[in-house]
Amino acid sequence: MSEEIKPVVEQQTADVEPKEQETVVNFGEKTLAELADLFQLLKESEDRMKRSKEAEAIKSAFYKRLSKEKAEAGEDASVEEPDENTPDTESTIPLQSGPVSPFAAIEAGFKALYMDYKKERAQYNREQDALREENLQKKQAIIEELKVLIEEPGDMKEAFPKFRDIQNRWRETGPVPQQNFRDVNDTYQLYVTKFYDLVDINRELRDLDFKKNLEAKTAFCELAEKLAGDDNVVEAFKELQKLHEQWKDLGPVAKEYRDAIWERFRAATSVINKRYQSHFEGLKEQQAENLKAKQALCEQVEAIANKEITSSTEWNTLSKEIEQIQAKWREIGFATRKENQKVYERFRAACDKFFERKRASFSEFKDSMNENLAKKMAIIEEAESLKDSTDWKATGERLIELQKQWKEIGAVPRKKSEQIWKRFRAACDAFFTARDNRPAGQGSFSANLAAKKALIEEIKAYESADAAADTAKAKEFAEKWNAIGFVPMKEKEAITAAYREAMAAKFPDFGGRGPRRERGNARGAERRPLSEKDKLKEQFTQLQQEIQTYENNIGFFGLSKGAEKLKAQMQERIDAAKAKLEELKAQIRAKEAQENQE
Repeated sequence: MSEEIKPVVEQQTADVEPKEQETVVNFGEKTLAELADLFQLLKESEDRMKRSKEAEAIKSAFYKRLSKEKAEAGEDASVEEPDENTPDTESTIPLQSGPVSPFAAIEAGFKALYMDYKKERAQYNREQDALREENLQKKQAIIEELKVLIEEPGDMKEAFPKFRDIQNRWRETGPVPQQNFRDVNDTYQLYVTKFYDLVDINRELRDLDFKKNLEAKTAFCELAEKLAGDDNVVEAFKELQKLHEQWKDLGPVAKEYRDAIWERFRAATSVINKRYQSHFEGLKEQQAENLKAKQALCEQVEAIANKEITSSTEWNTLSKEIEQIQAKWREIGFATRKENQKVYERFRAACDKFFERKRASFSEFKDSMNENLAKKMAIIEEAESLKDSTDWKATGERLIELQKQWKEIGAVPRKKSEQIWKRFRAACDAFFTARDNRPAGQGSFSANLAAKKALIEEIKAYESADAAADTAKAKEFAEKWNAIGFVPMKEKEAITAAYREAMAAKFPDFGGRGPRRERGNARGAERRPLSEKDKLKEQFTQLQQEIQTYENNIGFFGLSKGAEKLKAQMQERIDAAKAKLEELKAQIRAKEAQENQE
């Protein structure tokens, strides 16, 4: 059986450069400056001539980034990416009459680096091609020597050392052009076999050579068998190719061992080749799964990017969701070489669309907050113009109205929010503190309390006349009551209850708030008095309104010692009023249940 070795992937490993390792750097995320720096580092590296694919990837990423940034800057996005046919003169900045684009110098600097590298690479390739041609000439000359040695062997004790010298020089000679490798190697092996098989050499030397060859090939078999169990399938396959090339350079073994040693080596080779093929089939399946996973993430981001979003909270929530999706993306391995860049660009485009929309939305929101700031500044200016007013009732009502408007206005820039709120509150506090601390007299809380007490005594002293007179008088009392201003907070509930009690005693149909709608009886002249349930409902409604007023005003007290006290009192009244509401609610339900039973 022939010992010619035919691996699954036959190649001249010594005649070609090692495959460049695929970079894991995502050049698409780099800036123009970072890409230029990366190219500079590559150009200065010792193995730069073996990294031409990486150089082309950096160049491609640079011009994509350049085109994008020129478009974003409002310039012509077209770029002229240099290639193998680009003349060296294009690496300079072109003369132009108008202003020079800021991108021109960046592009010219990078192009100069690339063109310099291209020239060096071209020179390197020419030197390698020349060296391979030189090696081809040397190997062809060695073959001629071997041919002459076979045709005119002479004394074999002298021919055999010459043969060994020929073998050594053959192995020491470097790679030849790839297209000549098979032909020149097969010719050499043919004459090596002829030397062993056709020439009657010294038996002792021949057996010794066969023995050495057998030992070497046995060692190769052991190495191949060890590689067959290596976890790194790709690296094992590469090492196997080296073993094959070295096997070819060895001479034959004794005929009785040739088939066995070759079968052993071939069996180990078959295991490695099958594992290598299976590895890439599995890798292909995994890459297909990775592609599906990445496409699913693209669809998620695209759905988010096209979603109708109405609030900053939702923008922030969805931003975090996209960041989580991006983290998942980074955990997924590569897709197929053909699809990986496409799916990445799709994913990047969806992310960019979302964040562009977010930036635009927040820009609009910022404009809205500035408008709100202007509105609140107008309220502050009005409040500050009123803080020294002594028109206690009208100004107090206006400031409360301004407080309501303040609450209705939307958000303002965060760095201004606390500042303008303190300023507005200070103006309100200044007025209300002055109002509450003014000397007792006409218009003061104490004076108002006294006036209301006097009015209650006047109501109690009233003697009922006819229905029309009672109605008119009740209205008069109600108007006087409403015209009197605020009383001290701690007295408000008691004085209000006393007023209602007096009005209810003298004018049961009036209810303390105005005449009730008349309901005709059989005669159409009399008015039906309020039922107990109606009175309870009336109290319930009025108490609800008071609680709403309390809660609206409690947020506008200052932080002074006196204001804290008033705030605490107000909260106590709110809590008491809410408890009273529950009592009234229970009483109303009891009345309704009683009516249903009747």
